[in-house]
Amino acid sequence: MQAQSMKVYVDVSVDFDTDGRMYPRALTWEDGEKYEIDRVKAVRPAHAERAGGQGDRYTVMIGGHERYLFFEHNTDFGNKNVGRWFVERKE
Repeated sequence: MQAQSMKVYVDVSVDFDTDGRMYPRALTWEDGEKYEIDRVKAVRPAHAERAGGQGDRYTVMIGGHERYLFFEHNTDFGNKNVGRWFVERKE
């Protein structure tokens, strides 16, 4: 039986440029471990293929490894929460 993937919501430190683009700089895993993001390689609208969800997929480098970090937009535009960050992991 193949393990299912799930969303893990994470805290992310983000910088913004003058055009309003977000650049994630570090993420804090569910156990409290903090990982610096060395570089953002690409950003594109995409869904999380394994765990589900729609938003922006950030291809980032963390410790020399390429990883995906997702920003899930809140569809309730009246809400002050504009979205949440998550990563995929196996259950």
